[in-house]
Amino acid sequence: QSILTAIGGETRQIILLVLMESDCESGMRVGEITAKTHLSRPAVSHQLKILKDIGIVKMREEGTKNFYHIDVSAKLNILRKLVMDIEHLMKEFYQ
Repeated sequence: QSILTAIGGETRQIILLVLMESDCESGMRVGEITAKTHLSRPAVSHQLKILKDIGIVKMREEGTKNFYHIDVSAKLNILRKLVMDIEHLMKEFYQ
């Protein structure tokens, strides 16, 4: 899945905005994200998995609790992938 597809979904954008605006440096739990987005718990979990698989979101385990946060160290890599995806789309478009 491309980075464009991953961040293109409205639900995933909402979740990313909530994570970006969070005061919690340690991350947020699914229940906290659910409360702020008014999405169902399964929907949030599913979207977090997609964001995690693409490398935008990381999960930290603390006992039985999982905390999700945007992976700051991956931002440059994500930007590089985004530029590559755009270049690929532009080549397809202009052929």
